Amino acid sequence: MVGEALEKKLYNVVSKGDETTFSQLLQQDPYLVQTLPFPCSRNILHIATMHGQASIVEQVLNLNPRLARISDSQKSSPLHIAAEEGHIKIASKLLSVAPQMCWWRDDQGMNPIHLAAMNGHVEIVEHLLQESCLPAMERLGRGHTVLHLCVKHGQLRVLKVLVEKLGELVCAKDDDGETLLHLAVRCNQLETIRYLVDNKTLEKQTRNSMGKTALQILNESPPTAAAAATYKETRNLLTNLKNESFFEVLPKMTDVTMVVVVLIATMAFQGALSPPGGVWLDDTPSHRAGEAVLATTHPDRYRHMVHANTTAFVSSIITIFLVTTGLPATHFLFMASSVYGMWMALIAIAISYGVSVSVITPNVRGNLVVVTVAAVAANVFGVLSAYVVVRKLYLSWKRKKRLQLDLAADGFVRRGFYWIFQQLETRGFLRVDR
Repeated sequence: MVGEALEKKLYNVVSKGDETTFSQLLQQDPYLVQTLPFPCSRNILHIATMHGQASIVEQVLNLNPRLARISDSQKSSPLHIAAEEGHIKIASKLLSVAPQMCWWRDDQGMNPIHLAAMNGHVEIVEHLLQESCLPAMERLGRGHTVLHLCVKHGQLRVLKVLVEKLGELVCAKDDDGETLLHLAVRCNQLETIRYLVDNKTLEKQTRNSMGKTALQILNESPPTAAAAATYKETRNLLTNLKNESFFEVLPKMTDVTMVVVVLIATMAFQGALSPPGGVWLDDTPSHRAGEAVLATTHPDRYRHMVHANTTAFVSSIITIFLVTTGLPATHFLFMASSVYGMWMALIAIAISYGVSVSVITPNVRGNLVVVTVAAVAANVFGVLSAYVVVRKLYLSWKRKKRLQLDLAADGFVRRGFYWIFQQLETRGFLRVDR
């Protein structure tokens, strides 16, 4: 049995990186690296790694690479220690000798990439990801991911690297149904909240298992005087998420757009093959078989119907082409063109319908139908326009109340709407966000 004095001497030599003395000790006893135990069931490779002595680590691995696959009493391998301490050269060497260790978990359930992420060692995280991204997908206790770990410990730089590599994992929830945004709010990580709010993949309005959004969690914890500014900015960021902009809504409309334009294209194609009033079945000096009856009896209206029907069909075909090109749904020009094509097709098919109805309906009733269609369309667009304007005023009023801005500085009409909103809120007709 090796004496305690030799154990202490070897510990000091390894921890200080004294290669000369270490070589002398190995010459005296070549089996020293594998027979001498240290506290917590650690071997000499654990000690060298812990103190960042890369040259000693390399010598030990050359003598006995099997030591890289031995864990201590806390189930930590030398790679776990290198990842936790941030020793990139040692981690790289250990990984080349025992790559399977990047999967091993310590007694806390963490593998090396968890430890590197938690402690903010970006270089080691990147190196481990080059080996394999799969260990980073492993869950921790309570369903936490490595991304949750980054948020909890305020490691924003590591979080950005992992999100870039792991993609959809940014949307992962823990066992409580909480996303990264929920956790960032609980941990008061303002910079992380800013980053997550700008992320296009993460669902910002997700509710946890208690049915609460990130904003509701924030509202449950009134700020201290020192954290008032951070609280206010966080609240503004989360409140603005409630109102999706036109740019954010567009990508979600792809499926709806496709269904609508396919239906319109079918209607327009059918209208061209079977025009209202049918087709002539015989040849005469004034017409030929197969021509539309409407082209002879009402040539002007038929021309309008054909123009509208053709516009609807062509707009639908162009929109279908745009949607099926494979361009990303987040590309604004692509989505705006698709939506514009859909609306053009809708308007054109509506005009075609109106002309067709006015022709095949008796004169008195036909005029009534046209007036009815026009009145309904005007009312629908009027109500929608009024809703958009009033909603915008309401959101502006809520925002100014929240920021304690001067409402009296606005114009007379706006103040009138603000008064109405206040009365409705007082009487409980409008929901109050606390």
